[in-house]
Amino acid sequence: MDIIFSIIAYLIGLFILYVVIETAVRKGINSSIIGKFLEDKYGIKEEKKSFLDNDLDN
Repeated sequence: MDIIFSIIAYLIGLFILYVVIETAVRKGINSSIIGKFLEDKYGIKEEKKSFLDNDLDN
């Protein structure tokens, strides 16, 4: 029983780590000088809708 709980806790931890890294990278690229330059020059603005976009910050 302890092994199953450990595996579940490990997977939840990995998912939280994934969300934090993915959000940091996305916001970091979008707010960087190169990201703003590419957005202005090419008009590329990706609006990725996912279940993670509906978080408590909105």
